[in-house]
Amino acid sequence: MKKLMLGNEAFARGLYEAGVTVCSSYPGTPSTEITEAAAKYNEIYCEWAPNEKVALEVAAGASIAGARSFCAMKHVGLNVAADPLYTFSYTGVNGGAVIGVADDPGMHSSQNEQDSRHHAIASKVPMVEPADSSEAKEFTKLAYELSEKFDTPFIVRMTTRISHSQSVVELCDREERPLKEYVKDAAKYVTLPAHARKLHVKVEERTEALREYAENCPLNRVEYNDKKIGIITSGAPYQYSKEVFGKNASYLKLGMVNPLPVKLIKDFAAQCETVYVIEELDDIIESHCKKIGVAVKGKEIFGFTGELSQAIIAEKLLGEKKEFSEFSENVPVRPPVMCAGCPHRGVFYVLNKLKCVVSGDIGCYTLGASAPLSAMDTTICMGASVSGLHGMNKARGAEFEKKAVAVIGDSTFIHSGITGLVNIAYNATNSTVIILDNSITGMTGHQQNPTTGYNIKGDPAAKIDLEALCRSCGINRVRVVDPYKMSEVEAAVKEELAAEEPSVIISRRPCALLKYVKHKPALKVDSAKCVGCKMCLKIGCPAISIHDGKCVIDHTQCVGCGICKEMCKPGAICD
Repeated sequence: MKKLMLGNEAFARGLYEAGVTVCSSYPGTPSTEITEAAAKYNEIYCEWAPNEKVALEVAAGASIAGARSFCAMKHVGLNVAADPLYTFSYTGVNGGAVIGVADDPGMHSSQNEQDSRHHAIASKVPMVEPADSSEAKEFTKLAYELSEKFDTPFIVRMTTRISHSQSVVELCDREERPLKEYVKDAAKYVTLPAHARKLHVKVEERTEALREYAENCPLNRVEYNDKKIGIITSGAPYQYSKEVFGKNASYLKLGMVNPLPVKLIKDFAAQCETVYVIEELDDIIESHCKKIGVAVKGKEIFGFTGELSQAIIAEKLLGEKKEFSEFSENVPVRPPVMCAGCPHRGVFYVLNKLKCVVSGDIGCYTLGASAPLSAMDTTICMGASVSGLHGMNKARGAEFEKKAVAVIGDSTFIHSGITGLVNIAYNATNSTVIILDNSITGMTGHQQNPTTGYNIKGDPAAKIDLEALCRSCGINRVRVVDPYKMSEVEAAVKEELAAEEPSVIISRRPCALLKYVKHKPALKVDSAKCVGCKMCLKIGCPAISIHDGKCVIDHTQCVGCGICKEMCKPGAICD
């Protein structure tokens, strides 16, 4: 049976067919759908972990216990999981273990554009990279076989275009894998220095064995056509290159991107007049080629930033600039904004109004940085808002403490904000942290988390009490506000900033897009009362616009949250 599948769905199918039984992940675009799709197979136990480090540790534990295991994350999540990754490389596996990481060239939904191949090289963990959905499934299955054969975790690198594009996949039956016997083996799994020194030797030997495997493995293949141009590539750029050159070039498609082969590359290059390396982001393949004495052209043509495309390759190598038809009129840019009725909007309006310095974090609330709210000063990584605020306050002192806050979502707070709050309490700054609790993990598409009371399948689960958790971290001042009541939010922010001790404000209201949320009727505008002051536009709600100098509310978008009504001094906005 064949089926058209997203790359992420095909990846999950590979997990199913490979006999995986334990999957622990943290959602992060573009990797999220792998675990969501895997959770639909009853044979695979799936969970959302609090963060990527925990997820990989769960997968490692399951592997050591004898199961085939998996965890998924986006590229920045691999940074969080790096601690266990580098040591898991030393211990090796019992049951096969695969880590799915999705890079985001072009930063469609990410705060940086890092290349996860660096982590594979540095941790000495083998990595494969599929170029379509079919390969996503097949490479995943093969990765489990190789994981057990070479006694190593494997990384499967996806990118946004492969994760979220579709191609035909042939479905096969599941291969049930009984648990491997667990045998106590401290020399393998307890990485005391005396053990780890010996394990490192094995890792280096394993890398050489994998490099030898890469010379003739089915993951890497040569396609000889016209030999005037040779292209060494992997992943999505392979598809782009084929579309541009077709039979007018020869290809070395690398499915295993760590470790890279030597003889295979040299032999291919020797057959071609000019060799180009076409890869997104960093010069991993190019540097390897030059290191082994193969003359190639690459980053001096394509650069190190952004994702590639057929049009870019054609322009850079053939001088053919693709012409695009344009609209006859100037269409305005539509930047991403928080949804109509978003519970975070009122909080950011208040913070902007009070001229607060806002230490920000990762989530849909990061859009609070955009005009007209413009209420975000920093965004670094998950949890950095809390720790960063403490650092700012330590650097600038008491006066600064009275105007600076941190904002962080409920899921992000569980992910990596708790330790920052502990640091605030323990090392004493009068820092005010605002937890934006919208009862879900919003940005990645409404995944459950430990604060929602439900697990990945929607079954009831233990629910973190944020108020109790904050108090147990050493914070005495903890209060809850309704972000739809801006006067209440403003009063709370002023009071907590004035307090001579650290505090937490929990802004609690469910995401407006959750299906169980019952909205009020759309608000209306009494045009006779509207004076055209445009005050209502300052909250940046997509349901509000100005026509002929008067406020207009789009009833198809408005959810009746009432924030604009509270702002309208003439009383033109009404129920």
